[in-house]
Amino acid sequence: MKFIKRFFKFLFKTLFWLIVFSVVVVFVFKWTPVPMTPLMVIRNIEQTDPNKEGWKHDWMPLEDISTNLQLAVICSEDQNFLKHHGFDIKAIEKAYENNRKGKKLKGASTISQQTAKNVFLWPKRSWTRKALETYFTFLIELIWSKERIMEVYLNSIEMGPGIYGAEAASQYWFKKSASKLSKYEAAAIASILPSPLKYRARPASPYIESRKVWVVKQMNYFGPLNYPKRDDNNK
Repeated sequence: MKFIKRFFKFLFKTLFWLIVFSVVVVFVFKWTPVPMTPLMVIRNIEQTDPNKEGWKHDWMPLEDISTNLQLAVICSEDQNFLKHHGFDIKAIEKAYENNRKGKKLKGASTISQQTAKNVFLWPKRSWTRKALETYFTFLIELIWSKERIMEVYLNSIEMGPGIYGAEAASQYWFKKSASKLSKYEAAAIASILPSPLKYRARPASPYIESRKVWVVKQMNYFGPLNYPKRDDNNK
């Protein structure tokens, strides 16, 4: 009995301190740049070419990233981003129905979920990772603003081979700063995000070209980008 009590006491303490640590890290990243992500490290380890450079990742504040790119990823990846609290219930239900009917598997990950996964977790799918993704999504939606989530998302996601974040992607694909991206250039980058190692933003394949046109149409329908206000007025 003593062993069992000690075991559960140890388990409880471990769980408690893991939760405390995770909350502290999320609070720290509310204000400080994310220097690297697990995916960056994993991709770098997997790289076998000794002559190839490491990853390119240049952190930029949200105000220095074109509104065109912010709107393009919302229209491409998560059109309810400004309305939901981390999870798009309707999209989840729709994906579940499609998958249940045996149609092509579709995910329903929001920008918030993708941010939580990219910053705090590993890329390989599992139920454990999904549970942790849900937990971290709840935390960042609670602690960060939508603007901060977008800022971290656009600075952390993979946007090409060894390319992470908006600034590195803009320089790689279009030889310009992320602040200067046009609608069609932003739409091109947003269009490759489901498979950034498979597709190219420039020159665009016929598929990416058609998707780019669709994204720009969605941007025009969406209208101006206005982030919801928070009481703390912090990013």
